[in-house]
Amino acid sequence: MNQFIGTYECKIDDKGRLKVPSSLVKQMATFTDGTFIVKRSVFQACLEVYPPNAWEKVMSKINGLNRFIKKNADFIRLFTAGVKMVEFDSAGRLQISKDLTTFANLTKEIVITSAGEIFEIWDKESYEKVIYGSDIDFAALAEDVMGTLNLDENVS
Repeated sequence: MNQFIGTYECKIDDKGRLKVPSSLVKQMATFTDGTFIVKRSVFQACLEVYPPNAWEKVMSKINGLNRFIKKNADFIRLFTAGVKMVEFDSAGRLQISKDLTTFANLTKEIVITSAGEIFEIWDKESYEKVIYGSDIDFAALAEDVMGTLNLDENVS
């Protein structure tokens, strides 16, 4: 399974065009032909960018929900609100729509950061507040989330 690696600082212009750093473009090429799905994050004011195969995995689970249960229908609607397909233009940029740039408060300075098989796009100031100014005790969080896993279990 491919994973994105790295954190990159870059700029987005007034029209929502994002010049992706070349080292990330190389990683992206291993996932797809240049088409990605961009959506609002559920928990933070940032964007999540999915290669098609990762998006298909998520949507197969969502499509398994019973839409005749109101909370499921509401979740599906909110989860997929604003979802867009994006492709690289001739200058190697991704066009982020106005509604998504507004949601994530993307103005000029941004951060693109890996998150496993997806990556996130953040306003730089917001990202730094979450990473450096957070009141989350990362050691306790790591223990809660990863402490009971046997990390040697799936080693090949």
